[in-house]
Amino acid sequence: MLSGLYASVRRFSLLLLVVVIASLLLGGQSMADDKVAYRLGTGDKVRVTVFNEADLSGDFDVNDQGAVALPLVGQVDAVGKTVAEFQAEIAQKYGATYLVNPRVSVAVLNYRPFFILGEVKTPASYPYVNGMTVINAIALAGGYTPRANKQNIVIKRANDPSATEQTVNEDAPVLPGDVIRVPERFF
Repeated sequence: MLSGLYASVRRFSLLLLVVVIASLLLGGQSMADDKVAYRLGTGDKVRVTVFNEADLSGDFDVNDQGAVALPLVGQVDAVGKTVAEFQAEIAQKYGATYLVNPRVSVAVLNYRPFFILGEVKTPASYPYVNGMTVINAIALAGGYTPRANKQNIVIKRANDPSATEQTVNEDAPVLPGDVIRVPERFF
C-alpha cells in the first residue's frame, strides 16, 4: 500500500517538475524572441510571396509613410511590425475578400542602412548586415581618424522614440537605421 502511494507521489512530482521546466524554457524563449525580433521600418525592401498567386507576389519597398502597397488590398502598414506580424496581416487582408485561406510568406531582402559620422575616415550611410557591431561599422567607414575619441562612441537607435544618444563600446550591436557618432577627443 505504501509503495503504491510512494510511486504515485513520485510520478506526480516528476510530472510537476517537467511542467515547471517546460514553462520556464518556453517562457524564457518567447521573451528572448521578442527582444531580438527585427521590426520593419521605412527603407526596408521585402519579398511577399502568396502561394499559387504569382500576380500578388513580388518585391516591395516600405514607403515613407511606413506602408507597403500590395496588389488588390492597397496600403498595408509595416513599420514597427515583425515579419511574422506583417505576414499575418497580409494573409488576413487577402483572406477577408479575395482568397480562401491564403498562404503568405514575407522575407526581408534589404535592410535600411545605418549611418556613421564624426571622426571616421569616410562618414556616410552603409548597408546593414546581420550581426553588425560598432567596430564593424567603423571598419566599413575606413577606421578612426587620429582625433577620434574611442571611449565615447554614441549611438542613436532608430527604434527609440525618445531619440536619445547612448554611449556604447565597440562590441555593441548596430541595428538598421541607427546613427553612430564618433566624437573628437580634446587631447
